[in-house]
Amino acid sequence: MDLGLTGKVAMVGGASRGLGFAVAKALVAEGAQVSIASRDAVRIDAAAEALRAATPGAQVLAVPGDLRTSADITMWHEATMERFGGLDLLFVNTGGPPPGPSLSFDDAAWQGAVDLLLLSAVRMVRLAVPVMAARGGGSILMTTSSAVLEPIPNLALSNVVRASVAALVKTLSNELAPQKIRVNNLVPGRIDTDRVRELDEGRAKASNIDLAEQRRRMEATIPMGRYGAPDEFGKAAAFLLSEAAAYTTGAFLQVDGGMIKGVW
Repeated sequence: MDLGLTGKVAMVGGASRGLGFAVAKALVAEGAQVSIASRDAVRIDAAAEALRAATPGAQVLAVPGDLRTSADITMWHEATMERFGGLDLLFVNTGGPPPGPSLSFDDAAWQGAVDLLLLSAVRMVRLAVPVMAARGGGSILMTTSSAVLEPIPNLALSNVVRASVAALVKTLSNELAPQKIRVNNLVPGRIDTDRVRELDEGRAKASNIDLAEQRRRMEATIPMGRYGAPDEFGKAAAFLLSEAAAYTTGAFLQVDGGMIKGVW
């Protein structure tokens, strides 16, 4: 299937590794011009080189920036406009907040989670929409977590704030449809990334078991019996961002191996 992404301009957040990198890799492979951002300048430059190596001739711009801040998001957006002259696709993604129960966090921690997950999304979209509308439409995809459907123990900040992001997706999908801008949500389950490994290490330590046993226990809760590969997530993102999903907006696609048990 031709996803129709050749020549499209995409911005992909949190792309130095993990889910963001996997999405950038899938878009580049489909012929998109991709601007990637992350806080770590060394890692984001290395990610760009890896993308170019995987797809010779790929057009990739790497921009170091802290997506918790309005100034750095604006700087990334402006650098993308200068390099590529427009924007068609936006993948909203940042790192995750620290684990812990609800009452263990002070106001600063809660505000930090809001800045990281919710306000970053609002700021990215606010800059992207006028450009997309001027080009006749576009596609926005946000990644959240299975926590938006089933709260995860000891991840209070993520549970609460990512649920707000999910509500933002649905709200924006209705508001932006007249401008031919689609907005969807991609929900990862246990994808084999550094972030998931770090969470598994914390759970293993708390349960006084080794990491291999912790992973075995988690895999036992997944009908497909394994963690997902980042590339599987990336390909799902490329589909939702593409014209192959032209009549899909306000949707929540789970990439979880059947882990989420609810009907909805």
